[in-house]
Amino acid sequence: MKLVSWNVQWGRDASGVVDLGRTVREARRLADFDILCMQEITRGFHALPGGPGNDQFAELATLLPGFTVIEAIGADLGADLGVDPATAPDTGPAARRQFGNAIATRLPVAQVFRHLLPWPADPAAPSMQRVALEAVLDVSGATSSGGALRVLVTHLEFYSVHQRLAQVDALRQLQQEATAHAAHPAPAENAEGPFARTVRPVSAIVCGDFNSAFGSAAYARMLEPLAGSPAFVDAWTALHPGMTPPPTAGVFDTVQWSDGPLACDFVFVTEDLRGRLKYCEIDGATEASDHQPIVLELD
Repeated sequence: MKLVSWNVQWGRDASGVVDLGRTVREARRLADFDILCMQEITRGFHALPGGPGNDQFAELATLLPGFTVIEAIGADLGADLGVDPATAPDTGPAARRQFGNAIATRLPVAQVFRHLLPWPADPAAPSMQRVALEAVLDVSGATSSGGALRVLVTHLEFYSVHQRLAQVDALRQLQQEATAHAAHPAPAENAEGPFARTVRPVSAIVCGDFNSAFGSAAYARMLEPLAGSPAFVDAWTALHPGMTPPPTAGVFDTVQWSDGPLACDFVFVTEDLRGRLKYCEIDGATEASDHQPIVLELD
C-alpha cells in the first residue's frame, strides 16, 4: 500500500504559479499511490496568491478518476466581497471561502470522520480553525496483512505553539478513543440507519503538515506513550534510525520561508505498524509546492 502526504499549497509552486493538475502529475510521478493525503485545498478562495480555481475538491475528483475524494473543511468563511463576478462567474453571494484537507483513495472507504481540532484563544498570534480528516479504509487488496486501517490527514496551526500542542493532544486522544471503540464496540441499531457498529481499527497513520520542527515540543509530544493504545512512531526515523530528516518546507520557496528550510511534515504510524514499514522517503526534487511530499509504503 502506497501513500503520499503533501501540503500542496492549493497547487501553487515555488515560483507562485497555481496548477493543481501539475500537482497530481507530480504525485503520480512519485508513486502509484493508493492514498493521496493533501493539505491546503481550497474552495472559493480566489484571492489567494496565484488565484486557485473555485472548487479544488471537485477539480481533484476530475483529475483522479476511479478515486474517492473526501474533504474536510477547517476555515469556513463568508464570501469574498472583493471578487468581481465577471471574472469569477461561478462565485455568487452565497459562495463561501473554505480551506482544508483532502484524502483521495482508490481503496474501499468504510467510514469517514471529520474532527475539528482545539482552537484555544491566543491573542498574540493569527490563527484559523484546523481539522483532522479520518478515513477507515479496507486495505485487503493493497497489503499482505490485509484488514482495515485508519488514515488521518491534518494541518496544525502555524503561528501558535499553544494551539499546536492542544491539537497534538487531541490527535492522541482520538487514537485512544479509536482503541476503546475497537476493544468495546457497540452493536448497530439496525442495518439501515446511521447507528452503525462502532468498531474502529486500532492501526492508524497520521500524516500532514504539523508546522512543528523535528525535535520540537509538539513533535516530541506526538511520540509520547499512550495509555491503553499503541504509541505513535515517526515512519521516516523508524526506517532511518539515528538520522535527521531532510527539510520538508522552504527548500525552493525562500520568500515565504525566509528563515530557512526545516522539517515540519511527518507521517506517524501506530507502533503495531512498525514491522510493516517498507519505505518512507521525502522527495527533495519537486518544486510544485513550498513543501516537499512524503511517500510511504506498507507491506
